[in-house]
Amino acid sequence: MIFPDREPRLPGSARAEEEPDRQPQNPRPPRPLRRAVPGAGAPFPRPRGPGRLAAAAPPRPRRLLPGRHAPRHGGRPEAAVGSKSHERWLALGALQFDYLTGHGLRPGDHLLEIGCGNLRGGWRFIEYLDPGHYYGLDISPDILFAAQETLVRRRLQEKLPRLTPVRDLTLAFLPEAHFRVVHAHSVFSHSPIEVIEECLAHVGRVLRPDGWFDFTFDRTEREEHHVLREDFYYRTETLVALAEKHGFTAEFMDDWEALPHGQSKLRIRPRAPRPGPAAGRDGSAGPDEVAGQPAV
Repeated sequence: MIFPDREPRLPGSARAEEEPDRQPQNPRPPRPLRRAVPGAGAPFPRPRGPGRLAAAAPPRPRRLLPGRHAPRHGGRPEAAVGSKSHERWLALGALQFDYLTGHGLRPGDHLLEIGCGNLRGGWRFIEYLDPGHYYGLDISPDILFAAQETLVRRRLQEKLPRLTPVRDLTLAFLPEAHFRVVHAHSVFSHSPIEVIEECLAHVGRVLRPDGWFDFTFDRTEREEHHVLREDFYYRTETLVALAEKHGFTAEFMDDWEALPHGQSKLRIRPRAPRPGPAAGRDGSAGPDEVAGQPAV
């Protein structure tokens, strides 16, 4: 059974063309395409002066939009993260969990989830990881209150997860080289390019040298665009180049494409530093070094 957490893909997106069987029988009329506008629909509001945040627009009822507070949805907080039923919420969380554990996530690892929401996948990670090894971030305090309710329902209090509201993606309050796995599901699909770059510019500091960062995105093979300043479509090479700019290698996850989900996934890893020149046997500088200064 297919459990997409996204609205139907627009004609012209790569996944829509490659997988026509996933399109609904009675699709909505396509919404107008617009060129991506820097700062539009940012999940993390951009400052308008020292210490001031941009005003947030009211949320739409079908999902929690990044940067906005979660409505109650008639007592169904799973609707705030795009799941139309509790069964679908469970299935999408299981998809995320099975994928990361299948790729090497272990109980002793520290996991950072950016955009953790109400723990659709997070409660499974919390249950699996050692106590204190899960750290979830979200822009919405209300959705984190719903995450606390999920913890109580699942009786996971003893796992001591950390759930923290944030205003941006600089991650300045987190420890250096702490997380082996960083995970962002359906976050960059709602983010303009400068918000993605802010994350990539800072996530390397908190990632272990042997760690990786998985994120999903809405992929297009045509012109990059946004839909109503909410859904952002990027070419794979755009995000790969951005990752390389900030010291990462990037891998397109082909095995994720085979799963029942409407977005694509990239995995980035810190680029290995170039080895420095060998010192002489007496500890003196190498042939290309000046004593007391690194070679360039």
